[in-house]
Amino acid sequence: MQMEKQKQQQILGYFIEEAKEHLETLESGLLDLRSTVADSERLNELFRAAHSIKGGAAMLGFTSIHKIGHRLEDSFKLLQEHPLTVDQQLESFFLKGFDALKELVDCLQGPFGLRDEDADQILQESEPAFSELQDYLNRLIGVGSKSTVAAAQSAKPKASAQPQAQSANSANNLTAQVTVGLKQMLQLFKQKESAASRQQLQALCARLLQLGKGVNAWQNLVKTAQAAIANPKNSYQVLAPLVIKELKEASALVQTGRADEVAPSQQLRRLAAVPEPVRYIPESTAPAMFMEPRLTAKALIQAFNKQQLTEIAELLLKAAK
Repeated sequence: MQMEKQKQQQILGYFIEEAKEHLETLESGLLDLRSTVADSERLNELFRAAHSIKGGAAMLGFTSIHKIGHRLEDSFKLLQEHPLTVDQQLESFFLKGFDALKELVDCLQGPFGLRDEDADQILQESEPAFSELQDYLNRLIGVGSKSTVAAAQSAKPKASAQPQAQSANSANNLTAQVTVGLKQMLQLFKQKESAASRQQLQALCARLLQLGKGVNAWQNLVKTAQAAIANPKNSYQVLAPLVIKELKEASALVQTGRADEVAPSQQLRRLAAVPEPVRYIPESTAPAMFMEPRLTAKALIQAFNKQQLTEIAELLLKAAK
């Protein structure tokens, strides 16, 4: 029980540390919003910072932080889609929203944590500022008084587009939350190897499994990584670059709709003691290959990996003696 509590505190610490970095990015960009909007990459950084805080908060169950991060993210999206001239009033509205987000994170790392009553009060007090921000953005864009952000959130997509929209949102959330998890995982890999830290790494894998429910290829990869981490014979020095790289690349594939390309590498499978998938020589090739050595060699190369080919070669050499 005590170990579980320590693990939760450690994960919380990682989230706060990352959130503070994103808050610095947001504050820097908002204090000079006019220049930020003129630079698409800097504006993208603000969007990604809000998106990452939102995703991490959702994973850990901090609804208030998730909501405000989401509202800032939606507002930055409007700036990305509608170039406009920034004035002091717009900067002021954005900074009020930022202050609410920062206050929530400050409460979270305070001695009493983020209590429900404090979170509710901050959310309630920030509502007028976000309403003003949305209305002012709409006036600058020329849409009218109706809140575009609110309308976008409440509008129902057409039946044919709804599954795609839900899938895209799910993939984006996966990527953001996986990024948080991988940063936490990397910090654990930097620690001294121990049974406790391996358990924490496996717990993070369990969280990643929950994030990718329904994506079979992702589930298979995470379970393979989890098995490799559980094996005390595998050092962190070997595990860290391999596990982090494969999970990061896989989340990007899922985000771009290429989940069918996700698969654990041969090296990761070996570390996890997972047997290689059986490969078969095509029936169309089999009759001819036994009559022609080159065809035989080509079929074997296509059917087996390097290690298996080495074993076959050794067996053939023994048979030829």
